[in-house]
Amino acid sequence: MLNEFKAFIAKGNVVDLAVGIIIGAAFTAIVNSLVADLINPIIGLITGGVDFSNLYVDLKALTHGEISPFRSLAEAKEAGAPVFAYGSFITAIINFLIIAWVVFLLVKAVNRLKDAAAKKEAAVAAAAPAGPTELAVLLEIRDALKK
Repeated sequence: MLNEFKAFIAKGNVVDLAVGIIIGAAFTAIVNSLVADLINPIIGLITGGVDFSNLYVDLKALTHGEISPFRSLAEAKEAGAPVFAYGSFITAIINFLIIAWVVFLLVKAVNRLKDAAAKKEAAVAAAAPAGPTELAVLLEIRDALKK
């Protein structure tokens, strides 16, 4: 069983997957920093500093027809009040859309670079002199064997 496990781990697919996960985690940190540190402040400036993450409804106060005694979502959660934190959900959606857009732009740029490299390789291959075809080589071998 140990030998089977070693063979499984040594397969290229498992190693490739592990490398992909590690690079993906590092890439996630970069994209999250880009969104949190660069893009969200610009959006906050445009929207006048609106912070959706602190929007909530105190369900206990709502059911009793009262106004919530808590000044923030953190304070309500700390007190153990049942809250409907719709602002956190809105923030998560906005962050997802921003991250998806950034990843889309990065993938698009990488694909453009790949396409440019492929075109360059194709141009080099087309400019190289064409060698004999497989059929021509086989015919030469046949003729040489006949002699």
